[in-house]
Amino acid sequence: MPVTIAKGAGSHVTDIDGSTYVDYVCSYGPLILGHAHERVVTAISKQSRLGTSYGAPTEAETLLAERVVAAIDSVEKVRFVSSGTEAAMTAVRLARAVTGKARIIKCIGGYHGHMDALLVSAGSGATTLGTPSSPGVPSATVSDTLLVEYNDLAETRSALASAGGDVAAILVEPVAGNMGVVLPKKGYLSGLRELCDRYSALLILDEVMTGFRLAYGGAQSIYGIRPDITVLGKIIGGGMPVGAVAGPAEIMDELAPSGNVYQAGTLSGNPVAMAAGLATLETLQEDGFYEELESTSAKLEAGLTAAAGSAGLAGQICITRAGSMLCCFFAPGPVRNYTDATAGNLEAFASYFRCMLDAGIYLPPSQFEAIFVSAAHANDDVDHTVQAAHKAFAEAAKLM
Repeated sequence: MPVTIAKGAGSHVTDIDGSTYVDYVCSYGPLILGHAHERVVTAISKQSRLGTSYGAPTEAETLLAERVVAAIDSVEKVRFVSSGTEAAMTAVRLARAVTGKARIIKCIGGYHGHMDALLVSAGSGATTLGTPSSPGVPSATVSDTLLVEYNDLAETRSALASAGGDVAAILVEPVAGNMGVVLPKKGYLSGLRELCDRYSALLILDEVMTGFRLAYGGAQSIYGIRPDITVLGKIIGGGMPVGAVAGPAEIMDELAPSGNVYQAGTLSGNPVAMAAGLATLETLQEDGFYEELESTSAKLEAGLTAAAGSAGLAGQICITRAGSMLCCFFAPGPVRNYTDATAGNLEAFASYFRCMLDAGIYLPPSQFEAIFVSAAHANDDVDHTVQAAHKAFAEAAKLM
């Protein structure tokens, strides 16, 4: 049975049986401050006493939008929604309306929520038309979704050329976080920007995971990429349900009511989520926040690498890291795309996961999810994790 959580505090979670774990799931990314951070809890409590939803604009919504605009250079306006899925769906609709084109290019293994047109995966091929990856998704729904391998500019270029100019947007995570953690090759993201400009398509950067995690300005500030539309979520809600579509005014003004692209949601811009997001972003701006988070993450990476080496797995596993996002692939590497990511030894990963869980380390239960480090993780947490990893890697090595 899965671990059933009863409570969380700082870097730890406790299950309903009373067992406590060092938590590297962190709600799959939003909890960059850790569980039940005092500033966030206070903000949520204060807002809850004033009401949880109004169906009308609030000052907190405007204040959070202003912080996002100030943080991300490519953003002039923000539309809040209630999830990353909803944000990606809105971004695709907006791109199609702005360009007057139908097709979308996404990467094989890239996950952008469970919107029908994006819930698709298939073998590589420059113009591969997707087949649904879930029952209930009609084939016709994904007929305008083209699939390419992440980090493959040549394949993307071919897809654009073969589509005859009918591509509205390329939708991509700057650092792929749903096939493990896969970093962009040098020149890949800038190459996508150039291809979008050449073929009059929009570049949609899905920063639901990376936004405000890799840097205050998101991954786009690190890699120097200016997307046409940015999709946000997770951290901007401080652990509450949230998503956002953001971009320059000329694109965002196409959304209703200023434009004709319809979008609405009863709980969009929910004041409790806005309060939690504001409290989180205020904390992220404290001096040295990201430097300390980077130091903790680097220490964890180095410790896991050493533990794997001591188990005789040097050269047989690949540990990747982007800031406070990590993944241990049970494959030699390098891991540059979904094909590489799925070539690993899943039986060995499962053994590693179970051994770590038994030692009180709560990791994402899939080879294809990211480990998230929070500001609440202390040196003692890292030391305990690395100590547990020595045994876990040794057990996994028996299956390699």
